[in-house]
Amino acid sequence: MLKLNRRHFLAGTAALLTAPSLGLAQTAAPAKGGTLRISVDQAASVIHPLLTRVNPEYMVTELLYSNLTRLKVDMTIEPDLAESWSANDALTEWTFKLRAGVKFHDGSPFTATDVVETFKAILNPSNASPARNNVGPIADVTAADPLTAVFKLSGPYADFPVAMAYTVARIIPASIATGDLKKLSTTANGTGPFKLVSYEPDRLIVVERNPDYYDPKRPYLDRVEIQIFPDISAQTSALLAGDIDVVSTVQPTEYLRMKDAQSVNVLRVPSGQFCNINFGCDTKPFNDPRVRRALALTVDRQAMVDFVTEGFGTPGNDTPLNSSYHFYTDLPLRQANIEEAKKLLSEAGYPDGFEATLIASDKPSQRTQLAVALREMAKEAGIRINVQTMPHATYLDQVWKKGSFYVGFYNMQPTADAIFKLLYTSDAAWNETRWNNAAFDKVVNEARGITDEAKRKALYAEAQKLMNEEVPSIIPAFFDVLAAKRDWVSGYEVHPRASVFRLDYTALTDKAPKRS
Repeated sequence: MLKLNRRHFLAGTAALLTAPSLGLAQTAAPAKGGTLRISVDQAASVIHPLLTRVNPEYMVTELLYSNLTRLKVDMTIEPDLAESWSANDALTEWTFKLRAGVKFHDGSPFTATDVVETFKAILNPSNASPARNNVGPIADVTAADPLTAVFKLSGPYADFPVAMAYTVARIIPASIATGDLKKLSTTANGTGPFKLVSYEPDRLIVVERNPDYYDPKRPYLDRVEIQIFPDISAQTSALLAGDIDVVSTVQPTEYLRMKDAQSVNVLRVPSGQFCNINFGCDTKPFNDPRVRRALALTVDRQAMVDFVTEGFGTPGNDTPLNSSYHFYTDLPLRQANIEEAKKLLSEAGYPDGFEATLIASDKPSQRTQLAVALREMAKEAGIRINVQTMPHATYLDQVWKKGSFYVGFYNMQPTADAIFKLLYTSDAAWNETRWNNAAFDKVVNEARGITDEAKRKALYAEAQKLMNEEVPSIIPAFFDVLAAKRDWVSGYEVHPRASVFRLDYTALTDKAPKRS
């Protein structure tokens, strides 16, 4: 085995630490104790750690479970259940050394067997875990000894330690992974910093400090209450009144409402988070790339930033990468061109345009705003769009991954490979567009298996160019991530990934209200 050396370090994606960095973000030890109330804008309907899909669910499972690695706010990784890791020269075998003395919430010991069985469950197609295609090309995982897990890959993967921090790759007990997985839908047994107290998915989820957490300094809080606020205005009012301490996701209008409020801190960070217009590339009329390009040519990108992000974002160019990503390529920004759009439609057999129904979930509200904006922009080219909005739960059940013309919403991923493999390769976990472009698959797969910085950059540039030309989805704008907190909350930072929260680093000062 070869210890990871400098040529294996990938700038911007995997500043791979081989020693713990616990507590380095804190300049002084925060006070322990207290109850933090944090709000989310939709139900955490799934707390099964291998099946979560949306941010509130990721928040809950992050509190209750641990990964092998963790993603820091600067998008580099740090140890979690793994203390260190190393790779062979070919990047096809990775060895993770695990922490000793870690316990699950039921008191059972954590060992490499739990890692092995967790990943076998993730890779089992019958379990339908979205992590299956996002944790890398794992061929086999074994326990070399009780504190050493060895992953053998079917191909080289430079970003593998980063993939271990994926939001749906939490480690569960082997006894559950090989037994009744369904019990994790309503109960929890992890190694995370908190334990589950109560679970009401549409109203309130409560967790309390895990006294046996592997870092005795954390968490600082005694208790976290996750409150569900579908009404964003009521959520803001609750923060202003001091009834809640943190709003995890803030809309631009509410951000401006809170910006100058006394004792409130608004938080903002640039991100690769985006809404997109997904095309079913196997379904008429969107199976013709000329139709997809025509629609993309009706979009005024800056107007989309102004209208959809309300100025809290940047223009998109129909690839899922922006300047927040390390391997972003600055292609010429596509400009609106109605005449060219009409020409392409005519060539594709739609000289008079066409009519289609665009579906948008009501969560978050930017989905509907984007749909309405596209409807108005596309009119001039003869494209008649009917916008249909539906409750988010209905959208997830009936449209997501099934429809052929709908609005998606995605968090920034830790690497270029991660976002491509989540959404756009033929084997993507959520292959919504069914684009299935062999040339794109080839360059993405080649880029994931090398460490040469220049070669990776060239390959990812080619991947972005292919997407920009073929337009499997329109990505007109990227969103900054917005949040807010009361000034008595310390250590809480908004994460560019938006689905990472690190609440075990959060504490309350002596100005916080006393709660039973």
